[in-house]
Amino acid sequence: MTFPSRVHDLTATLQTHMATWPTSPLPVFEPTAFNARDGVAGERIVCSSHTGTHVDAPYHFVEDGRTIDAIPPEDLVGPAVVFDLRSEIDGTLLRRASLERHWPKGPAPAFVLLRTDWSQQRAPTQRYLYDFPGLEVSAAKFLVEREIRAVGTDTLSIDPYANAEFEAHKTLLSRGIWIIEALDHLDRLREGVVYTLVVGPLKIGGGSGAMSRVLALES
Repeated sequence: MTFPSRVHDLTATLQTHMATWPTSPLPVFEPTAFNARDGVAGERIVCSSHTGTHVDAPYHFVEDGRTIDAIPPEDLVGPAVVFDLRSEIDGTLLRRASLERHWPKGPAPAFVLLRTDWSQQRAPTQRYLYDFPGLEVSAAKFLVEREIRAVGTDTLSIDPYANAEFEAHKTLLSRGIWIIEALDHLDRLREGVVYTLVVGPLKIGGGSGAMSRVLALES
């Protein structure tokens, strides 16, 4: 068995009142037991299933789409590449032409991760919550054409906030391509390197999505 030389954690740490989608309730994580008092520690968690780093299942926008618990386990692991799009953000849009320029030669990846470094300013500010970039519709269609398994982003949403129709979501999810949002630390990955991505969403029965640990394994 060959073990990875490095494991990169791409997951945001869940915390009380962390910045999340503006219309979602603020997450609350509070202790229910203390070691010093009770001899055991425990916490209560109250939040949307789309809090922090999470996976959007097709059912999130497609009525008869696959729910989060129905994603096969073998689909949660596969080759991934990162596209560094920091210098190619056009207002609040990530353009199809940028994805075409970054598309790797050779075998197609299962996962494409879009680096904008928006996660580095994670805070309840106008810029982080509302001004983040997302895919234009033709860029989402490009990923559909490339038959990827999932796309990830370090912003709150694969759509820009201003796109109230969530066209990128619908374009991807309607074709069974699920979405990983609010990733962290994509700056630790290098463009041109193929990583093995491991995605571990909570197995919520009938869920539209779930919080997830996401790891990138480097050989």
